[in-house]
Amino acid sequence: MIPRYSRSLMTDIWSPASKFRIWFEIEAHACDALADLGVIPEQAAKTIWEKGNAVEFDVERIDEIERETRHDVIAFLTHLAEIVGPDARFVHQGMTSSDVLDTCFNVQLVKATYILLDDMDKLLAALKKRAMEHKDTITIGRSHGIHAEPTTFGVKLAQAYAEFERCRQRLVQAREEIATCAISGAVGTFANIDPAVEEHVAKAMGLTAEPVSTQVIPRDRHAMYFATLGVIGSSIERLATEIRHLQRTEVLEAEEYFAPGQKGSSAMPHKRNPVLTENLTGLARIVRMAAVPAMENVALWHERDISHSSVERMIGPDTTVTLDFALNRLTGVIEKLLVYPENMDKNLNKFRGLVHSQRVLLALTQAGCSREDSYRLVQRNAMKVWEEDKDFLTELLEDKEVMEVLSEAEIREKFDLGYHTKHVDTIFQRVFG
Repeated sequence: MIPRYSRSLMTDIWSPASKFRIWFEIEAHACDALADLGVIPEQAAKTIWEKGNAVEFDVERIDEIERETRHDVIAFLTHLAEIVGPDARFVHQGMTSSDVLDTCFNVQLVKATYILLDDMDKLLAALKKRAMEHKDTITIGRSHGIHAEPTTFGVKLAQAYAEFERCRQRLVQAREEIATCAISGAVGTFANIDPAVEEHVAKAMGLTAEPVSTQVIPRDRHAMYFATLGVIGSSIERLATEIRHLQRTEVLEAEEYFAPGQKGSSAMPHKRNPVLTENLTGLARIVRMAAVPAMENVALWHERDISHSSVERMIGPDTTVTLDFALNRLTGVIEKLLVYPENMDKNLNKFRGLVHSQRVLLALTQAGCSREDSYRLVQRNAMKVWEEDKDFLTELLEDKEVMEVLSEAEIREKFDLGYHTKHVDTIFQRVFG
């Protein structure tokens, strides 16, 4: 987590001050529930809230205590006792460290997810706007990087919109998956704390009670969460890679916005490089990187160990902060993307009609030719375009075998670009409603 790829809105969630405030709220809400049950005095619970809310927790003091105790939760509780006074003895009654740590971690992930969902909404809005703008902008579709058949640039963006809409739905599900609370004590049996305390804390923190916590919240939830973020990272890279390819000099159908005063190369003043989408490709790798260790965290020993702890201290903030930054960067790229329809038209016609080969093939089969013969006739003429720089339509019209099956009018009709875009409205209706 470095400032270059961070936004404060997200990093604030992971700051020590934010973490300790959440820890306090968990402990204080638990005290409220314990007071309701008659386990601790009501006045003690009130005092804990009043004194805890009246100060900012001293991060340096907590770190100082931890250097001696070698235990972060005990260091916090010791500092809290310095603030609260004698009533601090009622804090953490029947609880274990994981109750605080795991519940806090899930609170942070839920908060982070709300930011990510807002990021997704902004990206979806940008994609929809540009898709509508270029709904009928004809371009060449490619398979294996080679010209295939015509499509529209709007359809390309509509595909990205649909993909990120699926990502958003998964993210909502991941948020629900991760929004659980555990206040169940050692090995998760509630032996020293009533389950009602967990229910109270869960409700107060916007979570649900974990059915079986075994002292720690099961890490399959977290594996699902970070895998979801990894898929979003892959979708970011897919769109970024498309833009990078389209910006290549010999293609130049779309291009990242190049600001006045921007420089592309320290050596070559002419350069306009796709640096933002290259950056997004790299950031996507960092986001995906969290998925495997999150899955490896699932297999903890017995009721608990802490092999997951060091992993989550890193992947929690790093992954959410990076993805937040990446989504915002991608939105900016889409909003300012330069699109060149004239280059799309030029590239589409670069190989003089070859993109209509399938229509000619189908016409021959429908006119009575076997598929094998039809393919042979079309490919024979197509290869002349590739190898001899011929014109596909001209070659077909001069091919006696083809002309024995199809008339000139029938052949020319197969070169109508409008044929390939006749269902764009249907696609857009499916995607955007």
